[in-house]
Amino acid sequence: MKIYNTLTRQKEEFIPIDEGKVKMYVCGPTVYDLFHIGNARTFVIFDTVRKYLEYRGYEVTYVQNFTDVDDKMIKKSEEANIPIKDFGDKYIMEYYNDADRLNIKRATYNPRATEYIKEIIEFISDLENKGLTYEVDGDVYFETQKFSKYGKLSGQNLDDLKSGSRIEIDKRKKHPIDFVLWKSAKANEPSWKSPWGMGRPGWHIECSCMASNLLGETIDIHAGGTDLIFPHHENEIAQSEARSEKEFANYWMHGAFINVDNKKMSKSVGNFYTAREILDMYDVETIRLFMLSGHYRTQINFSLDLLDSSKASLERMYNTLDRLEDYRRDKNKKDGLSDQEIKVKEKLLEYKNRYIEEMDNDFNTADGISVIFEMIRFLNTSLDVSSSYEILSFSIDLLRELGYPIGILQKEKTSALEEEIENLIIKRDKARENKDFKESDRIRDLLKEKGIVLEDTAKGTRWKIIK
Repeated sequence: MKIYNTLTRQKEEFIPIDEGKVKMYVCGPTVYDLFHIGNARTFVIFDTVRKYLEYRGYEVTYVQNFTDVDDKMIKKSEEANIPIKDFGDKYIMEYYNDADRLNIKRATYNPRATEYIKEIIEFISDLENKGLTYEVDGDVYFETQKFSKYGKLSGQNLDDLKSGSRIEIDKRKKHPIDFVLWKSAKANEPSWKSPWGMGRPGWHIECSCMASNLLGETIDIHAGGTDLIFPHHENEIAQSEARSEKEFANYWMHGAFINVDNKKMSKSVGNFYTAREILDMYDVETIRLFMLSGHYRTQINFSLDLLDSSKASLERMYNTLDRLEDYRRDKNKKDGLSDQEIKVKEKLLEYKNRYIEEMDNDFNTADGISVIFEMIRFLNTSLDVSSSYEILSFSIDLLRELGYPIGILQKEKTSALEEEIENLIIKRDKARENKDFKESDRIRDLLKEKGIVLEDTAKGTRWKIIK
């Protein structure tokens, strides 16, 4: 398995620190609002990475933090007139609500910054004892010029770096890129006692502290969106490695942005979507198929038309899966595999190996999905109602198996729904036998309203779900 490492700017063989185990940290949300589709893609990408690693047999310890104290949170909680702790609790639950709907597996740990104040203070004190910090009016800064490797992740020289996005402009700094580790308390803001006076942690120190406490001083994979490469992840490396004198993370992974209708997403432009808004419009598997149809390091364009296209593609996949399940229901299935079916199984195993080969190549979901589509086309021409129970079951299970890391082909027709549909089909068949076409059409229309389409074939009436 190979992973593109942002740090080295090349694909590298993945060799975890402990054989068979992976320690993975993904930067989570600042919990002051619902997360948007750009965040959603990042969360879906690394959920897929985690699930694929587990599919390949690794035991993954997956940490995703919540930043629950920060300038935006303080401002928003004041505007809402809600204590910041309650405000954070509210939006953490909102996060879980939307992430669960996106079929994102719960993290092994979801630490909150405010739960690690003691450890953060100890972390900063260690840096202070090494002579790597300075204090100005109760604010504690990391002195970047004392870390010789600063800029190695973003590939920039310290002297060339300029203050920019998410960097606090402060003339009191020795160097513009020095960053705050501890902020002195301001009136009516949450604060904690520290050796430097009352205050709260800076943004960057939180992740370094939680990662090292939960996963150790060196972890396998650290991940997030490309917007975090600089300054957040650059600063995490500086403070972590300056403290431990060890490599902080062996592999750095970053997911690319989403544009909306070929423009940067912006509330002022009116092309801003929360994940919840899209989840209310489209099925989760359609959303995941869309988000993973491009390689995670490739920027994708979001539009409702493209989502409609993904929906249609997913329906074609399910048409095949449903048809195979219909064939398997035949109670008169023969046992064992015919010679031809042995060849079909061998071909299916070739598809599985190709899928693994693509996904092992830096989690290439785009080509992994293409292999699934090829496999479906093959199944459409290779199996029919006369196929054995064994080959049908193998095909169905394999489709679901390969779809699992991506988050597609996991839905099953519920037994209650299936029973209701079958009963209505029986009634419709009787109506047709009695030439009661009005009743027959009524039942067909009733099923259509439920999202069920009927197909009359020489082997009987088949059905499929279209929504």
